[in-house]
Amino acid sequence: MIIAALALGLVVGSLLGMVGGGGAIIAVPALVYGVGLPLEEAIPTSLIVVGAASAVAVLPRIRRGVNWRLALIVGSAGVATAFLGTMVNRLLDPGILLLAFAVIMVIAGIRMLMPIRGGGGPCALPGGGVRWRSCLPRALATGAVVGFLTGLLGVGGGFLIVPALTLVLGLPMSVTVGTSLVIIVINSIAGFTAHLGDVQIDWAVTGAFAATAMAASLIAGRLARGLSDSVLKRGFAVLVLIIAVYVAVQAVIVLVES
Repeated sequence: MIIAALALGLVVGSLLGMVGGGGAIIAVPALVYGVGLPLEEAIPTSLIVVGAASAVAVLPRIRRGVNWRLALIVGSAGVATAFLGTMVNRLLDPGILLLAFAVIMVIAGIRMLMPIRGGGGPCALPGGGVRWRSCLPRALATGAVVGFLTGLLGVGGGFLIVPALTLVLGLPMSVTVGTSLVIIVINSIAGFTAHLGDVQIDWAVTGAFAATAMAASLIAGRLARGLSDSVLKRGFAVLVLIIAVYVAVQAVIVLVES
């Protein structure tokens, strides 16, 4: 289990460092099928790992690669809905959760394959500045949806935040990655706090997973500067779609057996 956690932590951390998201969408199935943790333990464990790795990955981008105001607005909007997502999580069958997870992964993968238009948006005008009358409600809605999914499925939300910040809010990719990482940290803390009362953590596995994920996220963040956004997005999308198929098959098996 420890060896598997170390190896898989490299994958999760690399994704976070390169594209500012995608860590948790890989971490949950990796912990369930690669490490062997039950789903109810894998979800809070993934929040610890992804939150820690994201905090490290944002370090090289602190000065010029983060829109802190938007990060705090989107992240704070998701705190309450993260608790709501956790309440719903306790009511659903694990097979249904895994199937929902697979569907979201497919949507995310397809969306990442689609081109993202350039230019400004309500939260990043072409000439600089922010149109807060239209930006604020979009930012709050984005945070609420991502926060709910964080509590429901144990995902930090980066695979949704990255396209949302670019398409819905209009941030350039140079700022989207760092801003996404800060939001993931906020959502991960909120999601894990919501699980505190009824979960046991295997700290040896969690520590091994988190250590390699943190190291990989820092290294990948520096290396990603030399790679084009299109290459990273397409590679990430293909990986997500492959894993989605596997998770969907496992979800069907769980539902049939139950």
